[in-house]
Amino acid sequence: MQDYLPITREDMDRRGWAECDFVYITGDAYVDHPSFGTAIISRVLESRGYKVGIIPQPDWKDRESIQILGRPRLGFLVSAGNMDSMVNHYSVSKRRRKQDAYTPGGIMGRRPDYATVVYCNLIRSVYKDVPVIIGGIEASLRRLAHYDYWSDKLKRSILLDSQADILSYGMGEKSIVEIAEALESGIHVKDITYVAGTVFRTRSLEQVYDYQLLPDYEVLRQEKREYARSFYIQYCNTDPFSGKRLVEPYGGKEFVVQNPPAMPLSQMEMDDVYSLPYMRSYHPSYEAQGGVPAIREIKFSLVSNRGCFGACSFCALTFHQGRIIQARSHESLLAEAELLTREKDFKGYIHDVGGPTANFRFPACDRQLEKGVCKGRQCLFPGPCRNLKADHKDYLELLGKLRRLPGVKKVFIRSGIRFDYLLADKSRQFLKELCQYHISGQLKVAPEHVSDPVLRRMGKPEHSVYRQFVKEYGEMNRRLGKDQYLVPYLMSSHPGSTLKEAVELAEYLRDLGYMPEQVQDFYPTPSTISTCMYYTGLDPRTMEPVYVPVSPHEKAMQRALIQYRDPENYELVTEALRKAGRTDLIGFDRKCLVPPRKLKNAETAGKAKRDSGRGKTGADTKQERSGKKRRY
Repeated sequence: MQDYLPITREDMDRRGWAECDFVYITGDAYVDHPSFGTAIISRVLESRGYKVGIIPQPDWKDRESIQILGRPRLGFLVSAGNMDSMVNHYSVSKRRRKQDAYTPGGIMGRRPDYATVVYCNLIRSVYKDVPVIIGGIEASLRRLAHYDYWSDKLKRSILLDSQADILSYGMGEKSIVEIAEALESGIHVKDITYVAGTVFRTRSLEQVYDYQLLPDYEVLRQEKREYARSFYIQYCNTDPFSGKRLVEPYGGKEFVVQNPPAMPLSQMEMDDVYSLPYMRSYHPSYEAQGGVPAIREIKFSLVSNRGCFGACSFCALTFHQGRIIQARSHESLLAEAELLTREKDFKGYIHDVGGPTANFRFPACDRQLEKGVCKGRQCLFPGPCRNLKADHKDYLELLGKLRRLPGVKKVFIRSGIRFDYLLADKSRQFLKELCQYHISGQLKVAPEHVSDPVLRRMGKPEHSVYRQFVKEYGEMNRRLGKDQYLVPYLMSSHPGSTLKEAVELAEYLRDLGYMPEQVQDFYPTPSTISTCMYYTGLDPRTMEPVYVPVSPHEKAMQRALIQYRDPENYELVTEALRKAGRTDLIGFDRKCLVPPRKLKNAETAGKAKRDSGRGKTGADTKQERSGKKRRY
């Protein structure tokens, strides 16, 4: 019976169920697509014979909302959804977002702040003794003590605040099955302390073996240096082959124990996960509300891999998916692509074939599948490791097969491309086919910055590497007779960036003749090296002091410098240039970023008069400014 899993009692009755084995509570709408963690975990459990019901976005103010499917036989599963609920709700300036792409109709406010904790406490108010297992990215990245940007505090493990029994971190397919089998066999949830990829709490360490003791939470709260050290220990133990069991004490009365990560999925296991009977869309009950916006980006996309050995400092993937690449077979991806071509609204375009990094299709080197990743070393930073296997042959073969499928007009690549990995491949065949077949007018890349000191803090390659890629990209397009552009993603206010580096970035954009439409201000999300730097003022890898732009006003100045042409940013840009000692950039010369104030006022008045005579609106002129493109 291929259908959506039950979300009501009536759905259960149609299946002949008197009860569910597991009830899954999620902060997202119910979308039965393998890009959603809820769908994967519930379908994996279903494939093992368990009855799973879904309660999407329950009313956290109403205890009855989590009782609609009754008491589960084995336990509750709880996730905040595909995003941390606080990132979902708030911009980096802590302003409430206007839309939630994971809610029917994009309506904001259907899930609470700190959703995992709120849902679990709601369950505990009704069901005192039912096992509660938490997972998803919110729980995964808050599994031990963590800095919480929104409250500006160091918070305890989410396991304690949620009152859950077990936390499944990472992608969770292996650990959730092992937990389910243990519960099914009659093992008490308090005794399920051995599963890789899980975290549990205990009042005694008598049964815990071979562990590394972290500093007590109270010490971490009082000493930022100790937190930086503790965080880096955690970071160095994210590998399933070499990761140690970690114990975090809480006043000596309670302990949070993190077991080593689960082993990566084999290709066959990945294929099995993605071949499960997903409905591949949102629940039909959402149709009247306009559907779930998030489906638009992923409905006609293919997930080909997991994990990332890029290890950017501001990215949480190392903590969540790990650094070892896991990939699906060509056969699995082609089978899914054929399903896409049968969809009634398929127009012939596969929107993406990728993952966290599109052009990673296998582990960085052979040793990773036998011994794991290197501790204290990265595969691409500060430069490619001599053992790195930079080879795009498999990915090119896959893309070629997808292009040749009946009904497929074009296959795009929209996931991030690691240009340093591309350049490390001696062959330029991938660059050629990328430009020839897989982009449409522009390619989005993420150099993030141009200042090498900032790039080092980010864990990104030197700016010269990006310049080399820009050069080769331009030459390849000219050779192919293509008129295609690069759209660089840039980040302001990352730890290590002073106004000096922000001005350096503005000068680069001036010389490029390009003003980005969007700028990402650094967002301190849980469990990244960059967030640790933001909170402690120390780089946990070296314990060196790091300058951190914390003031909202300075962050606004750094962001404004990137968009210095926008008249709305004039005051911030001039103030930033004065504070940076770069008044030479205020003037009439071509190298200047902005004119002096008097000229600016006259120029603004004259421009308004000219625009009025042409009948243009402010929106029109702003669109013209931001719409100008430069080739490279």
